Amino acid sequence: MKASITVLAGDGIGPEVTREGVRALEKVAALFGHEFTFDARDFGGVAIDNHGDPLPDETLKSCLAADAILLGAIGGPKWSAPDAKLRPEAGLLKLRRELGVYANLRPVAVHPALADSTTLKPEVVRGVDLVFVRELTGGIYFGEKRRTATEASDLCSYTAAEIERVTRVAAQLAKSRRGKLTSIDKSNVLDTSRLWREVVTRVVKDEFPEVQLEHILVDAAAMHLIRRPADFDVIVTENMFGDILTDEASMLAGSLGLSPSASLGDGRRGLYEPIHGSAPDIAGKGIANPVGTILSAALLLRHSLGLEAEARAIENAVARALDGGLRTADIAAGGKAVSTAEAGEAIVALITR
Repeated sequence: MKASITVLAGDGIGPEVTREGVRALEKVAALFGHEFTFDARDFGGVAIDNHGDPLPDETLKSCLAADAILLGAIGGPKWSAPDAKLRPEAGLLKLRRELGVYANLRPVAVHPALADSTTLKPEVVRGVDLVFVRELTGGIYFGEKRRTATEASDLCSYTAAEIERVTRVAAQLAKSRRGKLTSIDKSNVLDTSRLWREVVTRVVKDEFPEVQLEHILVDAAAMHLIRRPADFDVIVTENMFGDILTDEASMLAGSLGLSPSASLGDGRRGLYEPIHGSAPDIAGKGIANPVGTILSAALLLRHSLGLEAEARAIENAVARALDGGLRTADIAAGGKAVSTAEAGEAIVALITR
């Protein structure tokens, strides 16, 4: 298979972790007889510095022409001043909108070898295997924004159509897994959440009657993710709630650095990235965990290229590496830690047919 992949390394630790993700994809291509071409483009803060725009036209053109996009991380203190006219995050929101990726899949699974590495008791996190489906192009992040010297507002709005399409993605995923879907909202307070609950209920009842649906308020969900995380299968929620809760859920696995994500729309092209940020405090030190990015590369193979065996080859390599004691600083718990490059090299070496 021939495929073109745009690589947006971004800022901070982004270039360090995407390098390992690309190495994993190159190994897969060599082993399975594929031809992947990689087009590296500036994005985020580095694009502001080099082009005066977090999403330059040439970067967007490359993404729109690609079969898939692999992203590292963006942002940092250099571009985050309250009065900053250009922000890396604005480029990311625009990219999601231009690509039409409205469903963000964030799997969270606790590897048995890391059950003792989380801040929760091993018996609480053991067996956790859930997937968040976060609506990605609506809600408060994309609503009208107003600001004066003494007042600010951000409008949160959703249409029934936006809720319907992300619900279908989540329900179809639940149907292929354990058949349970949890919808998270704040319907006791917010009208957008009342609409959300009504639409989710209707779509599941009419189109996915075999899926078991439950509704949970967002504050209760934040508690239950810590109290009984293994009870969840697929979780669907709106943009901001999903942004917050998925960071919380990532700690069930032991570290933000372990968690991948896939942002998908109606076509096959997707945007793939680890859920961690740019971590400017450790950028350039070679200690970032590349596992989330490498697993994002596996999701890229599965969802955009339709290469299931190749995706599993990467996931199995990561599992074997962790079983063998591979640990970066974030999950080493004071023990021996390897560098970003060493971790990537070890995982790539374990990728087999």
